[in-house]
Amino acid sequence: MLSTEIRRRYLDFFAKRGHAILPSAPLVPENDPTVLFTTAGMHPLVPYLLGEPHPAGKRLANTQKCVRTQDIEEVGDNRHDTFFEMLGNWSLGDYFKKETISWSWQFLTDPQEGLGLDPNRLYVTVFAGDADAPCDDESITFWKERFASVGITAELDTPLSQGGRIFTMAKDSNWWGPAGQTGPCGPDTEMFYDTGTGQLALPNGMPDFDSGRLLEIWNDVFMQYRKDEFGRFTPLSQQNVDTGMGLERVCLVMQNVPTIFETDLFAPITQAVSAAVPETARTDQAAMRVIADHLRSSVMLIGDGVRPSNKDRGYVLRRLLRRAILHSQMENSDWLSAVVGAVLGIYREPYPELAGKREEIIQVITDESQKFQRTLAQGKREIAKLSRITGQDAFNLYQSYGFPWELTKEYAQSRGITLDEGEFEKEFERHKNLSRTASAGQFASGLADHSEMTVRYHTATHLLHQALREFLGQGVEQRGSNITPERLRFDFSYPEKLTVEQIKAVEDRVNEQIAAGLAVRSEHMAPEAAKAAGAIGLFGHKYGDTVSVYSIGDYSKEICTGPHVKNTSELGIFSITKEEAVSSGVRRIKAVLN
Repeated sequence: MLSTEIRRRYLDFFAKRGHAILPSAPLVPENDPTVLFTTAGMHPLVPYLLGEPHPAGKRLANTQKCVRTQDIEEVGDNRHDTFFEMLGNWSLGDYFKKETISWSWQFLTDPQEGLGLDPNRLYVTVFAGDADAPCDDESITFWKERFASVGITAELDTPLSQGGRIFTMAKDSNWWGPAGQTGPCGPDTEMFYDTGTGQLALPNGMPDFDSGRLLEIWNDVFMQYRKDEFGRFTPLSQQNVDTGMGLERVCLVMQNVPTIFETDLFAPITQAVSAAVPETARTDQAAMRVIADHLRSSVMLIGDGVRPSNKDRGYVLRRLLRRAILHSQMENSDWLSAVVGAVLGIYREPYPELAGKREEIIQVITDESQKFQRTLAQGKREIAKLSRITGQDAFNLYQSYGFPWELTKEYAQSRGITLDEGEFEKEFERHKNLSRTASAGQFASGLADHSEMTVRYHTATHLLHQALREFLGQGVEQRGSNITPERLRFDFSYPEKLTVEQIKAVEDRVNEQIAAGLAVRSEHMAPEAAKAAGAIGLFGHKYGDTVSVYSIGDYSKEICTGPHVKNTSELGIFSITKEEAVSSGVRRIKAVLN
């Protein structure tokens, strides 16, 4: 079954069951500064999952374009990709577990309306329960009913040889959310398909969910709890359902191929690449997968308005394009238009708007390719000057010119140059961790420039952050900021709308600290010392050996790179102009200084 048929069947199935079919949201999220790209089907629906009425009703379904680049370095194996489509259906306070599980089963197993998968090759997991929430016995009951309907006795937490079909798992496997420190969350149930290749059972007879043989193809999330700032879980007044099924994985199963790269979502791209690149690249399986994946993602990102640059989304796009070009071993850009054409051909039906952007997409990719070829030539000149390459040199070549470690190593060996591999690995790992953090969420200072007004607003965000923690609780954390000479925008974790009284209290407290004329001072110290001193910071983040800590009198202490005013008396009067929700568990304040 081809991808177009799978999409059509999925949307038709849920349309017949009263779901409004939504178009895919753009890959660039609207009104959510905490992430670079839309990473899941539920992402554009967060306000409605939080209780805001959706204009299309309480039952929704769609196919959502998504990009995740946290594991970009892993692309090339048999399962990682950066662009993917998520099939999803949602209930906003309407149906719940019974209907969701029944429909999931029906779509997976019905050959007329769904996929027609063999029920004997299906296994499921559910939440086992813990101190926060009980075992999801309802889901267990409904799954047993579904298996029994086709004559399968589904035993719970039993070895496969004894009829084990349903398995309870801890929170780290079968629980979703909250997205921030607080907000909606709940148990989920995951469906696995036995692909028939690899180890099925562990030595104790229980299923091996890590071998690759059991492929997760669908996840039903039941949002039935709210976690508050004190870590307590209480039932939600509106129970929601959020499901997600990766189209690429379903295609793998339905087309009976070993990896996603043999499905009809990749094969035409790989064929176009294979026809263009030299044999050394064509026979490198990992390289072919990188090229196909990265160019597919690049086409989709450019189609949604992203352009190559050295920051944020543009930097991710630039990195994708340059990795693809490097692995191609091509020194010209002529071959790229055929690959773009292959991508557009695959998505002609679900995303017809891309076809009208063909020439624009080709031009953007060609321009970036030509620019990169020039920087590569410069990098080769730089490396030729070195008699010994340190790990730092190798990393600088990677970061500045896009030279991958393998190319630098190859070049050095061919010229008898000594290479410090350990030092490079250390620098490269640090870079990967920083890139992973940036892809998961943007936590930079968010300054548009370093003008006098921007610096004043930046300092004001520290006072605002501390005031929010003072009145809303120490669980409040910064989730992003954007600062211009005209205003500040500050995003923070909090589960509910602020009251008028809370907003006024925060505003008054900030103005009190401004009127007090507090001195702003900075110190350099180890991250551990900063934490011990009570500084606010992202201590899950990989800091360097030392950090800058800015203190505003005795009121605020925060890890930050600056810049700041010298005294709060320079700020002026602080006024909050707007407070709103931007995503699950994340609120936004806009404010000005007069």
